[in-house]
Amino acid sequence: MDQSSDTAAPDGIADAWRFGVLGGEAVLDAGDEDLAEFERAAYRIADSHAGSRLDDPQLLAAAAVASRFLPAFLLEQLIRFRVTGNEAGTLLLRNLPVETPLPPTPGDGRFPDHWSALPLSTLTQLAVMSVLGDAISYADEKEGRLVQDICPLPGAEERQENSGSVLLDLHTEDSFHPYRPDYLSLYCLRSGPDRNAITVTGSIRAALPLLSPLCAATLREPVYRTRFSSSFGDAAAPRHTSPRPVLSGPADDPDLCVNFFGTEAVDERGTVALDELRGAVEKVLCGVLLQPGDLILIDNRTAVHGRTGFTPGYDGQDRWLRRCFAAADLRPSRALRKRDSRVCAPIR
Repeated sequence: MDQSSDTAAPDGIADAWRFGVLGGEAVLDAGDEDLAEFERAAYRIADSHAGSRLDDPQLLAAAAVASRFLPAFLLEQLIRFRVTGNEAGTLLLRNLPVETPLPPTPGDGRFPDHWSALPLSTLTQLAVMSVLGDAISYADEKEGRLVQDICPLPGAEERQENSGSVLLDLHTEDSFHPYRPDYLSLYCLRSGPDRNAITVTGSIRAALPLLSPLCAATLREPVYRTRFSSSFGDAAAPRHTSPRPVLSGPADDPDLCVNFFGTEAVDERGTVALDELRGAVEKVLCGVLLQPGDLILIDNRTAVHGRTGFTPGYDGQDRWLRRCFAAADLRPSRALRKRDSRVCAPIR
């Protein structure tokens, strides 16, 4: 998410982050079974669709069909994650394929040869996401690319956005957007030389028992507004959502939509409840140092995510992730998309 870029996260937040290790049912080792058949399918798709844009419906359909070549246990767990979720709101797939040799990390945050130079990792990510939903993107950010490069940019170090390198505060992805993604994935191509950028997630399923009844009730009231990210409008005159709740849905299994850097309450009761929610979520955080071949999947309806700070070298060896979004149902966003496109037009 490209959050507001005017300042870094509040002082002291990093000191509050204590996180456990993501494990158990939330971690799957894809290396347990052979991926050779899927890799052959991916390269066939790359050959037959050479020159196609990644938003091409036939290419996306081919990637979805290729998901049947993924290991059966992996497909089963992806379907389970889509249908029932899990306590962490997160699923980590390890030992997926990455091209070798890998090109240098883009210095401008944009790999020029969007997907054909990295067909294996690109099609792996799209195939996995197709099990959860349909790929979707937004014209306002990263040129509307369905698979986006996430890497540090010189001069952006202090920004609360994916191009920064200071601590990235906990947030729901595109929390301000009426058609925010239901799932997001981050595919690690390169960890970076210092290997200390920890991706953290925290779910409302885990945090809910820690909330007081008054807090949970207040979070359901429409007393919160969220600032649009700088890439979705004029940074000098930021927009906000209309007041709305942070929690919605069933009392015992709610959805969560919040950006702890960009969401504010319109009254004191709301502020107190939001602070209590932050404290509860910080107590259930799980962290992982993403390694090449790791693909972390986050249920954007139930979990927030963030990242600890790191020091980039800007030498072509910095941390390099690729990001992809998926919607469980594309139809609600059809007013913002052309019929054969997955890219949402800017909000007016």
